[in-house]
Amino acid sequence: MSRRGTAEKRTAKSDPIFRNRLVNMVVNRIMKDGKKSLAYQILYRAVKKIQQKTETNPLLVLRQAIRRVTPNIGVKTRRNKKGSTRKVPIEIGSNQGRALAIRWLLEASQKRPGRNMAFKLSSELVDAAKGSGGAIRKKEATHRMAEVNRALAHFR
Repeated sequence: MSRRGTAEKRTAKSDPIFRNRLVNMVVNRIMKDGKKSLAYQILYRAVKKIQQKTETNPLLVLRQAIRRVTPNIGVKTRRNKKGSTRKVPIEIGSNQGRALAIRWLLEASQKRPGRNMAFKLSSELVDAAKGSGGAIRKKEATHRMAEVNRALAHFR
């Protein structure tokens, strides 16, 4: 614990085209090996494909996809005195939930078959906004796991 006081929260920067912090968060998660311009290219191509597919505002689709994938509850592994481990359900805050949702969306889009990352990401975002796709299945599996282990909630 810090003796110098609490650290102030830093606000995330917004991206240059949409002026949106959520877009910048997604770009930072896409980025590998510091290649941010490539991550921007991937996301902007995906946004263009979403615009062509749905003929709606692609930022609304992105926001809706992340909102649908964001988990309310998760499980955390706890070890008791006897050495056995239990998955204890915990509530997830909004920032951590958003980070998990972005991570799950990108993982699901990477696993998709397809031509390139922009195509796969756009398809996953459209599916998640509609309520289907790999990221939605991941969220439902997490919620199911938390529901099964609800009896262990007192170990929190």
